[in-house]
Amino acid sequence: MSVEDLNAEAWTVYGQRQLSHGYMPPVPERLEWTPWEGVGPGAEILGDVSGQRVLDIGSGPGHHAVHLARTHDARVTAIELSVTQHQRAIGTHAGTPGVRFVHGDVIDHLRTAQPFDAAYAIGSLAFTDPHRSLPALRDGLRPGAPLVLSLLHTDLHGRGPSTTVAPREQMILLRDNPPLATQMWVLAPRLWEDLLTGHGFRVEAIDLLRPSDENENNPVNPVVQQLIRARRLPDRPAPASNRPAHVSGRPAPASSRPARISSRPRTPRPPAPHAAIGVGAIVLGDQGLLLGRHRHGTLELPGGTVEAGESLEETVIRELAEETGLIARPDDVTLLGTLLDHVGDVVRVSVGAIVNAWRGEPFTRPDESVGDWAWYPLDQLPDDLFVCSAQILTAWRPDLPIDHTPAHFTPYDRRTAPSGDV
Repeated sequence: MSVEDLNAEAWTVYGQRQLSHGYMPPVPERLEWTPWEGVGPGAEILGDVSGQRVLDIGSGPGHHAVHLARTHDARVTAIELSVTQHQRAIGTHAGTPGVRFVHGDVIDHLRTAQPFDAAYAIGSLAFTDPHRSLPALRDGLRPGAPLVLSLLHTDLHGRGPSTTVAPREQMILLRDNPPLATQMWVLAPRLWEDLLTGHGFRVEAIDLLRPSDENENNPVNPVVQQLIRARRLPDRPAPASNRPAHVSGRPAPASSRPARISSRPRTPRPPAPHAAIGVGAIVLGDQGLLLGRHRHGTLELPGGTVEAGESLEETVIRELAEETGLIARPDDVTLLGTLLDHVGDVVRVSVGAIVNAWRGEPFTRPDESVGDWAWYPLDQLPDDLFVCSAQILTAWRPDLPIDHTPAHFTPYDRRTAPSGDV
């Protein structure tokens, strides 16, 4: 049995149990992306969906689709692979204006459906191989359409996401019933971002959502959800033919040529981003290497994007102060070299640096996206390193046992390190 067949069977058993219990969730007053009422944003992150064709992926009992149709005047296609989940939906909500309930596989459905104006999945997309679902969604959404995904990040056992694109066993729990084994793609936010970018989406935000404040530190409920907001990129124009319009070998007659050839002035708008350059700072103290926790969940070196007019050393000093509160001088910074890779159409350039001396103690800055700074011995580095930080660390110390996507490294001092892939 395939992974996706196993998941479909588990959700069919789950739906049958809920039918037997006679349970139907109420239609919510707002779109809820997590199991916790009132946590995170609502339907506004989909944009104005009034009159728009919206796809609800893995719609379950259909209560979210009904909310969007009733409250936001959306035209929702609610597709569900589990026959019993579909039965729950139509048994309660059949005939709801603005909602069409479909039993079937979303990938098959998208092959023949007209492109949708928006799509979302609440806890459901992780049960399908993203290498199958994301290309189908890219083809099934119109250019510029939003795609919002609510996905598991940390489970009930406190187990965080994987850094490889592979499914793992997770249990569906239902009170007073045995757990149901499934296989889920529980992936780190950066990995989801790379997958979405590689399949024609631009990721606009990834948020980690937890229970409300009064329960946040409750060890009984360590669950964390990630909420991803992406947008389908525009289609690329077909390349123009290289064949010249006049192929006889003789110039066109003068009467058919324009007197002057026009040209188009530059637009005042900035160009679409095609390259990004940033720095990552290696700060190694007596207690180990300094790493911080990003709000997306990854651990990473201090660093960030080079601003206009800055030298690379100045960027290292500024980012170190902004993120950690540590103060360094230009003479304290040694640039290691440049790492080059790409994500989708964006060339990514990362410059590694060593900070040899500094003043102060690291602390979390409330306005920064990275915090919870801590020292890690080099022989006890944690999992879930940000890929750019991992690339910088292995360029500095090739003996470190860190897995990451490859990048081409060019050292600034060729006497001390060879260039090549790391």
